[in-house]
Amino acid sequence: MEAIKQHGWRTPVLVIIAGSLIAMIGFGVRSTFGLFLEPLTAARGWDRETFALAMALQNLLWGLAVPFASALSDRFGPSRILSFGALLYGAGVWGMATTSSAMGLQLFAGILTGLGVAFSAFSIALAAMAKVVNAERRSWALGLGTAAGSFGQVLFSPLGQLFITEFGWYVALLLLSASVLIIIPLAWVLPSGGDVSGSVKQQSLGQAVREAMRHRGFVLLTLGFSVCGFHVAFITVHFPAYVRDLGLAPEVGAYSIAIIGVFNIIGSFLSGAAGQRWNKRYGLSFIYFARAIVITALLLAPKTELTIYLFAATIGVLWLSTVPLTSGIVAQVFGVRYVATLFGIVFFSHQVGSFMGVWLGGYLYDMTGSYNGVWWTGVVLGVAAAMIHLPINERPLARLVKSH
Repeated sequence: MEAIKQHGWRTPVLVIIAGSLIAMIGFGVRSTFGLFLEPLTAARGWDRETFALAMALQNLLWGLAVPFASALSDRFGPSRILSFGALLYGAGVWGMATTSSAMGLQLFAGILTGLGVAFSAFSIALAAMAKVVNAERRSWALGLGTAAGSFGQVLFSPLGQLFITEFGWYVALLLLSASVLIIIPLAWVLPSGGDVSGSVKQQSLGQAVREAMRHRGFVLLTLGFSVCGFHVAFITVHFPAYVRDLGLAPEVGAYSIAIIGVFNIIGSFLSGAAGQRWNKRYGLSFIYFARAIVITALLLAPKTELTIYLFAATIGVLWLSTVPLTSGIVAQVFGVRYVATLFGIVFFSHQVGSFMGVWLGGYLYDMTGSYNGVWWTGVVLGVAAAMIHLPINERPLARLVKSH
């Protein structure tokens, strides 16, 4: 068993609550950006690819910076890193509202917000949560934190649409920018240092990274997680517009994003619980294959409000249920000392997939007037990811077994 270090007044309960709130706010604000695709492009005279490129850059910068932010968090503690990230995040959303040029949109909504999301990433909060609970409860804690991020989507998606309806898109973005700053006081509840003792603690960061990169399961997990990013980012950014293109009311798209969040809470809890009892790789394989089936059903079914809501509910159960299992495998195989850094590397692959999903969605839509090509690509990738996860070896490394 790994020894869990106590952190004074920062009890596990407080850390889990603070980490969950950070995940809720950070993920919740990001989930609203798709609502601004149509009003912002109409107001500024941009096409959808311009907006999609900014969102794709955001996802890519998020992924590029997360390993560095995570390494800094493992080295100096999460509080400073998350606070710095929240300032960047808030400034990026503010700039998204105030810029009038396409280049400014790429700078603020793409690069600055992407860096801000990376340095205030829910993955850093999840790593802090993983370090204050023992191995028996780790999947449960990771599932709870992921579910909290989903609740942010439930809360902020209709709230963002309400802000747009009542105050207009400009004020709505300013309100969301201010919301991000709440992360700063919450970040200082999280513990500041490492939490394991013995031989595990003696491993350097460089040694941990090299060890992981030589592990076939880590490489497969990293490749497979890119498919999760492709699915989630494409749907988050383009689904509201897809719904409008079907001739349905804009509220249907906003409600759908919220429904995804509601059912993702259920899926995240179920995923965390399942990860405590069964092999995590089989759970991941099932999730990706089920996504392929659900997307195929959407494409073949009549496009009614009921179809859209049923799709949102089913894809919601599968939405971020990959996160507790993916991060759980990383912690289980390599230990928790550098879990933020190692999961950050895996998460980079997720964001490469996110970039492709968001950008390809805008590009193919402008080229063909339809999202169908991206949907079918998602089906093929879902089946491929289901196969990739099956050979992963989840057993803890020998050095961890020896240290217990």
